Amino acid sequence: MRYQMRQKFFAFGDDFMIKDQHGDDVYLVDGKAFSWGDKLSFQDADTRDEIAFIAQKMWSFKPKYEIHRAGRVFAEVVKEFTWFNSKFTLDVPGPNDYEITGSFWKHEYSFSRRGKTVASVSKKMFAMTDTYGIDIVSGEDDVAILATAVVVDLVCHDQKNNA
Repeated sequence: MRYQMRQKFFAFGDDFMIKDQHGDDVYLVDGKAFSWGDKLSFQDADTRDEIAFIAQKMWSFKPKYEIHRAGRVFAEVVKEFTWFNSKFTLDVPGPNDYEITGSFWKHEYSFSRRGKTVASVSKKMFAMTDTYGIDIVSGEDDVAILATAVVVDLVCHDQKNNA
């Protein structure tokens, strides 16, 4: 499935709209303004029902975020420190972790699981705005991957502003 994720320009908090391949609004990510750490509600665009909740873990050496579903921690996104390359891990229960690698500053990266690429994120076609194309292989967890793309954007955006 192909998605387009766009950060809303005029918003209190970090807000994103995610559209499907037909240009229809599918998900809304509503960032909570004035909160201690990033907190975002991942919602169905039509019903505004919360599908997932993203929360930054404070007081951590590495940037970490939890993805909650049905009130419980479903997965954790961690920015790993390496000497030469940045990488993220989407740690989900069991042996289903995703490794996220690529050029995060250029917003060109991919998700792999068990050595197979299952999703890719690209800003190339949308260079003038905070808009990304996200392609996800059928059968993968779209919400977990899209929520992780939001986290990667938040972490990289914060690092650019703090540099």
